Amino acid sequence: MARHEIEFSGLLDVAQLRKDCEAVLERGADKILEMRAALLPIFRKASNESRDRARELLAEDGSGLNCAERISYVQDQLITIIFETVTAKLYPTAAAQVSVTAVGGYGRGTLAPGSDIDLLFLLPAKNTDEMRKAIEFLLYVLWDLGFKVGHATRTVDECIALSKQDMTIRTAVLEMRFICGRKLLSDELQYRFDSEIVSHGAEDFIAAKLGERDQRHQKAGDTRYLVEPNVKEGKGGLRDIQTLFWITKYHYRVRDTAQLVKLGVLSRREWRLFQKAEDFLWAVRCQMHFVTGKAEERLSFDIQREIAANLGYNNRPNLSAVERFMKHYFLVTKDVGDLTRILCAALEEEQAKPAPGITGVIGRFRRRVRRLPGSSEFVEDRGRIALADPEVFKRDPVSIIRLFHVADLHGLEYHPDALQAITRSLHLIDDKLREDAEANRLFLSILTSRLEPALTLRRMNEAGVLGRFIPEFGKIVAMMQFSMYHHYTVDEHLIRAVEALSDIDKGRFADEHPLANKLMPSIEEREALYVAVLLHDIAKGRQEDHSIAGARVARKLGPRFGLKPKQVELVAWLIDQHLLMSMVAQTRDLHDRKTVTDFADKVQSLDRLKALLVLTICDIRAVGPGVWNGWKGQLLRTLYYETELLLSGGFSEVSRKERAKAAEEALANALDSWSQKDRKTYSKLHYQPYLLSVALEDQLRHAQFIRDADKGGQALATMVRTDSFRAITEITVLAPDHPRLLSIIAGACAAAGSNIADAQIYTTTDGRALDTILINREFPDDEDELRRAKTVCRMIEDVLSGKKRLPEVIATRAKAKKKNKTFTVHPSVTISNTLSNKFTVIEVEGLDRTGLLADITVVLADLSLDIHSARITTFGEKVIDTFYVTDLVGSKITNENRQGTIVQRLKTVLSEQEDELRRGMPSGIIAPDPVAVRAGNPPRKTRADA
Repeated sequence: MARHEIEFSGLLDVAQLRKDCEAVLERGADKILEMRAALLPIFRKASNESRDRARELLAEDGSGLNCAERISYVQDQLITIIFETVTAKLYPTAAAQVSVTAVGGYGRGTLAPGSDIDLLFLLPAKNTDEMRKAIEFLLYVLWDLGFKVGHATRTVDECIALSKQDMTIRTAVLEMRFICGRKLLSDELQYRFDSEIVSHGAEDFIAAKLGERDQRHQKAGDTRYLVEPNVKEGKGGLRDIQTLFWITKYHYRVRDTAQLVKLGVLSRREWRLFQKAEDFLWAVRCQMHFVTGKAEERLSFDIQREIAANLGYNNRPNLSAVERFMKHYFLVTKDVGDLTRILCAALEEEQAKPAPGITGVIGRFRRRVRRLPGSSEFVEDRGRIALADPEVFKRDPVSIIRLFHVADLHGLEYHPDALQAITRSLHLIDDKLREDAEANRLFLSILTSRLEPALTLRRMNEAGVLGRFIPEFGKIVAMMQFSMYHHYTVDEHLIRAVEALSDIDKGRFADEHPLANKLMPSIEEREALYVAVLLHDIAKGRQEDHSIAGARVARKLGPRFGLKPKQVELVAWLIDQHLLMSMVAQTRDLHDRKTVTDFADKVQSLDRLKALLVLTICDIRAVGPGVWNGWKGQLLRTLYYETELLLSGGFSEVSRKERAKAAEEALANALDSWSQKDRKTYSKLHYQPYLLSVALEDQLRHAQFIRDADKGGQALATMVRTDSFRAITEITVLAPDHPRLLSIIAGACAAAGSNIADAQIYTTTDGRALDTILINREFPDDEDELRRAKTVCRMIEDVLSGKKRLPEVIATRAKAKKKNKTFTVHPSVTISNTLSNKFTVIEVEGLDRTGLLADITVVLADLSLDIHSARITTFGEKVIDTFYVTDLVGSKITNENRQGTIVQRLKTVLSEQEDELRRGMPSGIIAPDPVAVRAGNPPRKTRADA
């Protein structure tokens, strides 16, 4: 919207502001500092009131561009009146020779509430110190008012010379706008810039701007579908719109994008889309600055809800207000991408015309296109697929799908004209095309391509084809999930999952996924696996469980894609159970036989097991950067191998007692270099759970560790081992057993800022605890990680020995960590006696916070429950912690009243974050008596296997 169409009169009383300034001058404030001090309250009041009014008007009309232009207008008036004051009182002759101009976004007449104010001061060729002092006065007033001002002071000659050398300066001058002062200088710069810079061709400028855009996108993850996007710098954000503005202004010599319609570059519909996108993004950006009170460009979770409410979004049955807002945001950024393609196509057509004097063979060669083998509809134009003629899609709509198939086969990029033609032909994708056997055959070939299927699917999605061809997919395009765990929108997640599957299929990342790479060639139903990976989250956003609804969608789409009934059922089962393997691996004790037998009962066949493993890996990898790690891979491999044994009939039938005895003998034999006495002592230190679940290699390390501690007279000792492959660091603690030992260790880890991934808890036959805590690795370099782990060990030792009080160190950590007010997770506690033959399994789900694990384990100790193993799992802001427990005599918890007490106490802990933070310390954490630890007194309970 043009500035003259916006109402500015109610924003700032310019006449009154001038009178107030004149009153200051009349009072005779001759000294510069006195005058500045007298003017500041006047300008601060005017600025604050004007911005408050701009915010009110944004709430009323919802127009981001109007808001940005209103704030720019107010800034213009403030600068003009300050400069008039300088001219009138301090430097009347010198200041009159200076031209004050706006550049950057401010130069376009738009300004966000917290944006920098970019100014270019133009001086005549013969300039004086007085002129620079006038500029300095203006800058100091702006700085004192709290504005961030970027500025440059140059002559016209300097601007022209620098514009020839530096693209950033050239861009700034391109956007220059006169504010006040001597207009003749800005007019001169504008004229010379057009005649000496712009008229010499736009190729270098366009290439530089598009190159900057690509680098910016790469830095931001090269996707517009990040759930916490950067509204200014991200893909499809305001900077991309500004890049289009720079290019069109430079190449077509226009001042307004509306002129692109007259030039035939954009259709009227596309130009309106341009306006709507810019207006929406400005509304979001202005709201972000108003809400945070600063120049915040990242649309983070903690402000998304408030901005959604401010922009008028409401909850719907299937989508919350914030999810509706974010979906709109991602669709707008997609529109920006479409506009970029259209404009680039037009620019390329302009630049592809032969230069004057280039004719004949050379001219024809430069524009030569060639037919693609086996295709009459498409041609290759400089490595990109293009249409042989404009009527291709009208004659045969199946060619819309075929274009992507042919591009994939030949490894071609897409000509912008072809993509533009697709965008304008989306109405041809109807039910008839969706049911067409050839179209579905081509799509399945694209999806299962041995080349780059994810790249092709992403192009289809960006062009709008994927959502039209598969309407169920269209429902989740640009859909975000309001959680810290998911980094991408649902459609981007699914395409990235296909990309992960393709990588495994090609044998990539064999070091990270050795088992999946080994199994992939033996998976018979390869097509079914690809379809399952693409569709596994297709029913997200529905009120029904997305796994169940997704299986139903798969049964509908499978036959359409040409899958056989057996394949369709496999796809439906994989989608229905796609979370099963991940949840079992991460939240269950994999050394408990009941875990494996229950899982095997659901999987039933090795073919399903193989496909589910690969799907699970792809799903986790596609969640976001850093979500996958070697520890999760190890858990999945362990579950796979244990289940494979059972499904193939190879599960050991030897009794638990016999296997434990054999393991004890194996340990004794492996200690053959030790004395007979030591071999006997240290091989008989452990109960069955330890002997059956700990690898012999680790048993040997532990034996050496315990013997060294005994020789050194250490009642308390720690040992560290890093594991870069699993991205885990092991901390093993040897200490006298204590009812709250795990709580104390967990609290010490939390105080040291480390994330616990798993806990292996054992008691030795002489009453000591041998606990191994697995923490997530933080540093890639082993030396750095070892230093960090030793810091954690010192914290554990200090707390256990009484040198530090746990409530104090936890409280310090809790204060340092920003409190999470953004997300809510309904506390849940589940108690089951069917998940294990020996233990009661307690699963706790809630909002993560510092010291939570320590608090939970304190409650379990208070309730006289013996923790035999624990699984600690974090999904973004949510934790799911699982504890395998018995009472103190080794029995399951079967009494309903006692179970109810456990649930109530744990829910209280999960809900008491507010109280804890207010108190400044977590509840219930008690350090053991340091004397007892040092003296090695017998524990008050044992965690022995009953």
